[in-house]
Amino acid sequence: HVQLVESGGGSAQAGGSLMLSCSASGFTPDPYCMAWFRQDPGKEREGLAFIGSGGALSYTDSVKGRFTISKDNDKNTLYLEMNSLKPEDAGTYYCAAGYVYNCWPGTRFAAFGHRGQGTQVTVS
Repeated sequence: HVQLVESGGGSAQAGGSLMLSCSASGFTPDPYCMAWFRQDPGKEREGLAFIGSGGALSYTDSVKGRFTISKDNDKNTLYLEMNSLKPEDAGTYYCAAGYVYNCWPGTRFAAFGHRGQGTQVTVS
């Protein structure tokens, strides 16, 4: 059964940190582009951080210098380290994996063949 499961969401103070994890099962995500998206209520999911199969990293401007995407191929797990959190970072965070034409922000969530169910982050 192919599955992506996010964890690590919760509440944080502004200026604080959270670490999100995305565990992949039923497939090996190593050759894929993997990414983190965020959705605010009433808005489309926004791509925040992307990591290519070769390790190339790409971030949307709003999280550059604060968020770090990484993956552990041995554990089939994707991570998002979030520092210096702001209230506008709150939302539902989703991970995704797939073969996409461009592994960078602007590529839509729907383009990814494997998508998680999301984990909630609140920042106060």
